[in-house]
Amino acid sequence: MAASQDQLEGEQAQPQVEPRPSRKEKGRTVALVVLAILATLFAAKNGKEVRVDWIVGSGKAPLIIVIVVSLLAGIVLTLLAEHLGRRRRR
Repeated sequence: MAASQDQLEGEQAQPQVEPRPSRKEKGRTVALVVLAILATLFAAKNGKEVRVDWIVGSGKAPLIIVIVVSLLAGIVLTLLAEHLGRRRRR
């Protein structure tokens, strides 16, 4: 019984090594960070009030809000399309 406790303690003492990200994953991360910075700079440079026409009615909003909402809507639609595509392939 003592041997099994020693084995358990030895197993717990070994550090867990996580796999390093691949070159493709690093490239994807860098690309996403660059796109996020560019989108942020683009939105920040466009702070004017603009008229927004909705399906029903219209209103005014800062252009930065319109850009950010459009960007978020695009991200959500892309993720939804990917999810539905994966579901159909199964």
